[in-house]
Amino acid sequence: MISDPDGAGLSAVLFRSERTFKVWRYGVGHSQLLLRAVPDDTETTCLDLLFEGVRAMQLATHYQSLELHPASEAEAQRILEFSGLAPIWRERNLALSLRSRSTSGFVLCARATALHGGEDPFGNHGGFEERDVVWSARR
Repeated sequence: MISDPDGAGLSAVLFRSERTFKVWRYGVGHSQLLLRAVPDDTETTCLDLLFEGVRAMQLATHYQSLELHPASEAEAQRILEFSGLAPIWRERNLALSLRSRSTSGFVLCARATALHGGEDPFGNHGGFEERDVVWSARR
């Protein structure tokens, strides 16, 4: 069962994966958050969720069977208040709810992208590994 803390329902799934994602990296300078599912016994490539222009977040360390949803109206209001953003900037961001079997969280960002590809979980293949965009949303 996917966690649904607000009881808002599980409609409008933007992205879904049965893989386990871990918080991989957060860069303050570029305001980027990376959640990564590394290769395992059944998958040979990485699956990344890259959030850009991150303004606020509340995360667990890992998400098993992750779903991304647009935040409900009530949830989005709480996220925006939590962020401390001035009202003029609020409409320029996506309020996304992260839900999994065991926990939930949120990210307030300008853009979110799912990228598939690359076999090295640490990205050490002498540069950029080719990745395919699986899903993307921006405000």
